[in-house]
Amino acid sequence: MSSTEIDLGVSFDNSYANELKGFYVSCEGDKAPTPVLVKFNQALAEQLGISNRNAEQLADVFSGSEAPLGSAPLAQVYAGHQFGGFSPQLGDGRALLLGEVLDESGQRLDIQLKGSGRTQFSRGGDGKAVLGAILREYILCEAMHALGIATTRALAVVTTGEPIYRTRYLPGAVLTRVAASHLRVGTFQYFAAQGEEDKLKQLADYAIARHYPELKQSQQPYLDLICAVRDKQAELVAKWMLAGFVHGVMNTDNMTISGETIDYGPCAFMDNYDANALFSSIDQDGRYAYSNQPAMAQWDLARLAETLLPFINEDSDDAIAQATDAIKGFWDVFKSHWQLGMRAKLGMTTEVEGDYALCEQLLESMQAQAVDYTQLFRQLALDLSSDSADAETLFSDPSLFILWKALWHERLKKEPLATAERVTMMNAVNPIYIPRNHLVEAVIEAAEDRSDYQPFEALISVLATPYTLQEGKEDFSLSAPASFGKFTTYCGT
Repeated sequence: MSSTEIDLGVSFDNSYANELKGFYVSCEGDKAPTPVLVKFNQALAEQLGISNRNAEQLADVFSGSEAPLGSAPLAQVYAGHQFGGFSPQLGDGRALLLGEVLDESGQRLDIQLKGSGRTQFSRGGDGKAVLGAILREYILCEAMHALGIATTRALAVVTTGEPIYRTRYLPGAVLTRVAASHLRVGTFQYFAAQGEEDKLKQLADYAIARHYPELKQSQQPYLDLICAVRDKQAELVAKWMLAGFVHGVMNTDNMTISGETIDYGPCAFMDNYDANALFSSIDQDGRYAYSNQPAMAQWDLARLAETLLPFINEDSDDAIAQATDAIKGFWDVFKSHWQLGMRAKLGMTTEVEGDYALCEQLLESMQAQAVDYTQLFRQLALDLSSDSADAETLFSDPSLFILWKALWHERLKKEPLATAERVTMMNAVNPIYIPRNHLVEAVIEAAEDRSDYQPFEALISVLATPYTLQEGKEDFSLSAPASFGKFTTYCGT
């Protein structure tokens, strides 16, 4: 530890470091040449209990240059299936877990740096991050939080004063993110691959105590752990789909046990609806395309279940059968959340036979016409409130949509809600503003090329209240111009 530890005013309570020896390596961040705090999430800091410190101290801590008082910086070890291929050891190659704090509600939260330098698990990488990738993650995770989707949070962005070479030299930066934990499916896979059943059980018990304490009284705690993670992930992916979000890299090391979205690399929100939407430069086969996300989540969960088989049943065949049934249950949970969400988006509160087909018909009509996903759902509510048909103008050929709309209006007659109530409900779940790709790219360009953070601040401000119409912010709700072209994201490593 540094002899100049900075007191953030919080008491670290580092259960991972204290209880899971052998699950990590202790390390420190690199000394940044000239760290500068360019964004600090004051509201989140207050939730964590971080007292006001001057910008220089915060920059030192959140660049990794100085350790905060009471922290226990470490890099976690884990494995993972990456695009279907198993890597027996990955680990935090450019991340540093500073420690855990209890927030104002008593919830245990990790504070982690991303881009603070090499660790034992860097595998030849430099352990650094560039400003654009860091700003993208800040924007995306805070937007997801505002949309009500479980996610890691962004606490701070610090530029390091060090140029980092990727395809060209770019400003180096570090993100501080906050998570319920950084336990992953890949964490379990690492110890299963090592054949260390004692540590695997220790990890499972830790995960239960931290995230699902109600399972301590279960007769089948490890099977129930699989089910609990399954249910969290099914709900999460359903919410991704409802918002038009494509994660882009759903490897097992990017699936959390807590059910939070993590590791915003090659991710994006769709403008035009496309079941095959894909933005990642490294996913050549579309493994993690939009419509594949539920199946890939179930596949990842099966890998978690494999690691816990020894603790489910002494008879391996029985253990496999029980775990298989648990994983098969993913689809029922996912579909339940997705259909509930789609009904809300369409102003329906009751369940009627044929609703699933009605939702699918709408998406099919949108797919054929490349209709803006976010705009259409919001416009449906506007049309109801004004008795207009402006949603039809989003289609170059609205014939299929017009047929669908007639079926939808018939369906709405079976609902008890008055029109005003229905519109209010729809507006509460259909955002006006999402992190549109052309806006995010403009923010990154301004910051990287001109050190101009005003576009970043403006976008963050709008996205903080995505469901509320904001006067003078119309440009933030528009699709990308044709000149923007096909959008591709990169992982930023």
